[in-house]
Amino acid sequence: MIHAAGVRKNFGPLEVLKGVDLTVSKGSVACIIGPSGSGKSTFLRCINHLEEVNSGLILVDGNFVGYRLQGDTLHELPASAICQRRAEIGMVFQHFNLFPNMTVLENLIEAPVRVRKEPVAQAREHALELLRRVGLEAKRDVYPRNLSGGQQQRVAIARALAMKPKVLLFDEPTSALDPELVGEVLEVMKDLAQGGMTMVVVTHEIGFAREVADTLVFMDGGVVVEKGDPKEMIANPTSQRTRDFLGRVL
Repeated sequence: MIHAAGVRKNFGPLEVLKGVDLTVSKGSVACIIGPSGSGKSTFLRCINHLEEVNSGLILVDGNFVGYRLQGDTLHELPASAICQRRAEIGMVFQHFNLFPNMTVLENLIEAPVRVRKEPVAQAREHALELLRRVGLEAKRDVYPRNLSGGQQQRVAIARALAMKPKVLLFDEPTSALDPELVGEVLEVMKDLAQGGMTMVVVTHEIGFAREVADTLVFMDGGVVVEKGDPKEMIANPTSQRTRDFLGRVL
């Protein structure tokens, strides 16, 4: 479902990604861990073309997200085409990013109606089904400011699902939450994983990664240092850099 090869990303003279390779199979969950500044979030943003790569390639379900291949050269797609392809890749951010002037229900139906051109009634029916799934149907007419952080993040997950994505990307979805609210968000994510959603999760929740992920990826210094089975890698990492990191966070 996701194939990245030799992905490099610079911000001016600073090289943040230095040749990242990763493959994520359909229906599997990859959790990416690593210290701050290791390039985890930047790589996630490159997958859906929120950041342009400087070299390398990323395919989602066999397609480039922001480019078309002509001969041996990648050409940037028009903004409208990028938007259509990005619609297949849901993203949940650290700080929710809900529209504050819209109710919960309006947040969910906005993109399906405007981007996918779904009829309002159809988008509304699907949105209510998703709110039931995340346990928030009763909050459909509430504005985000009147929700807890955990509730806002569950709405953000439902909003991403409203676009019927092939892939869900999570950028540290629990790091802005109070500790007692983390569990309710992780439960929703576990349910998605059990339902076969392809997910890439940047996280500090090592317990979640151990329980849910099919692949654990440790990044540091803009490269993938080690990847493998989560339980085996957490119990017996092969890289000293991975051992040092896990020793600090566990």
